[in-house]
Amino acid sequence: MDLPEPLRTALQHRGDAPVEELLDLLAVDTSNPPGETATLVDAVEARFDRLGVATERVVADPAKPNLLARIPGDGSRTLLYNGHLDTVPYDGRAWEHDPLGERDGDRVYGRGATDMKGPLAAMLEAAAVYAETETTPPVSLQFALVSDEEVAGEPGLPAVLDAGRLDADWCVIGETTCGGDRRSVTVADRGSVWLTLEAAGSGAHGSRPMLGENAIDRLYGAIEAIRSRFGTEPFDLVPEVRSIVDESVAYYEPTMGEAAARDLFAHPTINLGTLSGGKSVNSVPVSARAELDVRLTAGVRTPEVLARLRDCVADCEGIEIADVSWSVGTYEPLDSPLVAAVTETVADATGDRVYRRSATGGGDAKKFRETGVPTVEFALGTDTAHAADEYTTVDALRGNARIYAALPYHLAEVGDRPAGSA
Repeated sequence: MDLPEPLRTALQHRGDAPVEELLDLLAVDTSNPPGETATLVDAVEARFDRLGVATERVVADPAKPNLLARIPGDGSRTLLYNGHLDTVPYDGRAWEHDPLGERDGDRVYGRGATDMKGPLAAMLEAAAVYAETETTPPVSLQFALVSDEEVAGEPGLPAVLDAGRLDADWCVIGETTCGGDRRSVTVADRGSVWLTLEAAGSGAHGSRPMLGENAIDRLYGAIEAIRSRFGTEPFDLVPEVRSIVDESVAYYEPTMGEAAARDLFAHPTINLGTLSGGKSVNSVPVSARAELDVRLTAGVRTPEVLARLRDCVADCEGIEIADVSWSVGTYEPLDSPLVAAVTETVADATGDRVYRRSATGGGDAKKFRETGVPTVEFALGTDTAHAADEYTTVDALRGNARIYAALPYHLAEVGDRPAGSA
């Protein structure tokens, strides 16, 4: 399903409009912390107003408002485009280009260029061509531009969901999912268990360590017990998740090798993120503390894993769990209408294979899926997110705008297909 002629012509005639839109977004510093987005929301809201697109705000923190916009379409179904306005901080001394926006040939540099003000600019471009050509989309389009995503803050998407202002049948999040010459749509994320472990020992002089109990040694022994008991234990995944894993491995293989890519999803990954303890080099430490990041492939029952982790820690003398937080991995089946529509749209636009893969972590897609909204992530871009001289390309901006504009027609075409049909 190609774009209707008015939309296709409008995208062609607008030329560098998405580039200028991105430069305007980059010019407003929304580094988080502090993550203040009110100035940018004012500017984007004014842009929607000029287009005649209705907007509303959802505000839990006045410094971090969220902006919603809607273009009515035919029928009762709604496609939601979601993106975040905040960025990670930057150190301008490490940049050769302006972190608040600079075009150099076919590249646009700036903090957030690919994560994710570039995709946001493309979403705004898609909204503009619908509004300016007075084209009624085949499904209603809603846009949710949220704050505080980079720190998983409550004033952002959680506040919007709590307010009940979203009424979506499908959601596409504009996170960049394509690197180099590989195209992908992210259809799954991983679950997690974050453990804070504390160890107690007994003191002694460092010259006579056998007279004490070394808390750091105890703690590291517990970590090694967790790694040996869980780190190599294979997951028992359902067939539809195994299919996602196979495509994920194929996607990641060129950058990390097949074995490492398979290890990401075949069993838990366990990262020792922090380790602290002791007061001086010549004393046996009486206390120690560590934080572990355990990741689980979608479909794995996180509470069951957590229960077994607690049992393991209970077997380790002098160790206790001081804090724990956890999440469950989520996924969209590969035969779902949303996955099919996005995959087909991207393949048509790029002519390339599109991998349907899992993310290695988890983000806002998880929040949407947990509320029952089928959700994927997609955007063309670069692998420079969070890096100095972060950039996207003009071709990526234009490609995203075309894909976001065309996707409603693909969804209207496949949305009523029975699951699993071609």
